[in-house]
Amino acid sequence: MAFIECRGLYHDYNAGMENEYRALDNVSLRVEKGEFVTILGTNGSGKSTLAKHFNALLQPTQGKCLVDGIDTSDEARLWDIRSRVGMVFQNPDNQIIAAIVEDDIGFGPENIGMEPHEIRRRVTAALKAVNMEEFRHFAPHLLSGGQKQRVAIAGALAMNTECLVLDEPTAMLDPAGRREVIDTVCRLNREQGITVVNITHFMEEAALSDRIIVMNKGRIMKEGSPEEIFQDIGGMRQLGLDVPVATELAYRLSRKGLQLDRAIINQEALVEALCRLK
Repeated sequence: MAFIECRGLYHDYNAGMENEYRALDNVSLRVEKGEFVTILGTNGSGKSTLAKHFNALLQPTQGKCLVDGIDTSDEARLWDIRSRVGMVFQNPDNQIIAAIVEDDIGFGPENIGMEPHEIRRRVTAALKAVNMEEFRHFAPHLLSGGQKQRVAIAGALAMNTECLVLDEPTAMLDPAGRREVIDTVCRLNREQGITVVNITHFMEEAALSDRIIVMNKGRIMKEGSPEEIFQDIGGMRQLGLDVPVATELAYRLSRKGLQLDRAIINQEALVEALCRLK
């Protein structure tokens, strides 16, 4: 059984009204437990709407979304779903509500009536998981953007979440902050087996995932490994999307006559391929 499964999922905003808009159009997909999936698409492609179904923040207009076998339209099970799937949004300031880091991370467990000793244990474990232990007593406004996002991730981990859904979590960060967040997410996936669904417009981030789903106008257009998706440079451009810089450079060098693998998706692979030409 897939951890997340959508079956013929539709979502209409303002359903039945004059300004009705179909954001998702017959979407079917599976995300396996422990998988790292990236969703790509231009603005308005439906990727953020889809992500909100994974946490039951939105309900299907038609079709089904299942999380660990639980139907997200079952209102009696909403807390079960949200304890399994934690969401991290673009602006960390919109998720941080407490004056002290440890209080913010402990807010969720405290809100469900967890015992104080268990809250402390979970907060400590979550801080350790995102390498933020030394900032336990800091005020969040003193942190960098990347550190704030790691606090937001820790807040989800404190709820024993099994899946992180990240909606452009690095869009507002500088390169150093982006590295902090993505390194943390990759490590949690690799070392703790946490399922990750990442929405991003940074192709180098997408190249780190196990599988990429490309959306356009509410539909899934392409699905496959990063190597499969990014070797179709023309197809990605038709959808208004880029490819990693290393992929683009390898493509241009190939057109100049160099015999390079078309499946190059990162700098390390490009350097290795160029060294083999010597």
